[in-house]
Amino acid sequence: MKIIKIHSYIVLIILSITVQINSQICSKIPQYGECSTNSACGYFHITGANNNTGICGFRWLACSRLVLCNSSDNSCSQHNTTCVQHPQCNDLPVCYPVTMTDQSICPPMKNKINLKWKQNAITVAGGNGKGQELNQLYYLYEIFIDKNKNIFIADNYNHRIVEWKYNTQEGQIIAGGLGKGNRTDQLDRPTDIIVDQQNHSIIIADLGNRRVIQWFNQSQQIIIQNIDCWGLAMDKNGFLYVSDTIKNEVRRWKMEEYNNEGIVVAGGNGKGDQLNQLNYPSFIFVDEDLSVYVADWYNHRVMKWRKDAKEGIVVGGGNLNQLSSPHGVIVDELGQIYVADSHNDRVMRWCEGDEEGEIVIGGNGQENQPNQLFGSTGLSFDDERNLYVADRVLGRVQKYLLDI
Repeated sequence: MKIIKIHSYIVLIILSITVQINSQICSKIPQYGECSTNSACGYFHITGANNNTGICGFRWLACSRLVLCNSSDNSCSQHNTTCVQHPQCNDLPVCYPVTMTDQSICPPMKNKINLKWKQNAITVAGGNGKGQELNQLYYLYEIFIDKNKNIFIADNYNHRIVEWKYNTQEGQIIAGGLGKGNRTDQLDRPTDIIVDQQNHSIIIADLGNRRVIQWFNQSQQIIIQNIDCWGLAMDKNGFLYVSDTIKNEVRRWKMEEYNNEGIVVAGGNGKGDQLNQLNYPSFIFVDEDLSVYVADWYNHRVMKWRKDAKEGIVVGGGNLNQLSSPHGVIVDELGQIYVADSHNDRVMRWCEGDEEGEIVIGGNGQENQPNQLFGSTGLSFDDERNLYVADRVLGRVQKYLLDI
């Protein structure tokens, strides 16, 4: 009898597998996470395994074909099946046929693992010196790329949000731009934005005014006040997350319930470097499992706080030799963490559990050459996996093409 070769701690879980199948098994991945060049495949979490260990299988097998695992030990009495979580079919674990996990059905997407980018960037916004003209930016922070490759920019020192249409030579102001001020039609050093393309609204971290404000066309609504807001994120359920640099915490608000105090989901235990503390949290990211990733700026690390956790874990940095004042953080569908390592003028990639990251962009000095960055802050991908970096000090957005 031949068994699939997997990590030792889950061998006992799939002893029912009695055929030789070439499957993908991986840990630290989301349920139904992308795992194959066949888009009909996804990861199924293996019942009882640690670290969200999953097996890549065909997602659209009829639920009527799946029987429940034995409740006593999560075993499967059917031959050639393994016990997995499949909440789209049943809240209880089900026995899944391992023949539907073979790589002949779900070929690995090796081309999406350890992606590389061309090191000479294309400037797609700004790059014309610091200033307030429409072809200029002045200390930008976070960026967002929409499906049409239009770029939305928090233009910090110009106190405005700019949309830079694809392949154009200048941007257009969509919020602020009326000078630094605290009127509802003004901004004061905005740092982050959330773009809702369905209703054409944007939510802005208006740092200098200590408020989160929503712009819809030319009307404005302050949704959270008296908060030292820096980073924003929204989860799959539409809940809003905001980092507070003075209270050293991240809070979550339910939709349309911004008048309450929200719920602390990271930090909130004073300034410090313990696992339950933060020190000047800046940008944040929320994944499909509702885990919150925090760029813990003065601690020179990236923290991950799982849903309802009382403390976080370090998933990037932790000392000056690894990260220095991290800012933007994004996580791809494989759980790989990308960090704008601002004072090292580079972009790093980490996987949870790694002792050190790898440089994917920059790290070549602080000049204005195509392979250099000076104060990297915001990060974003487009739908072709090209990587965009907000090059803060030089006032430009750099586009790094995927190196296929």
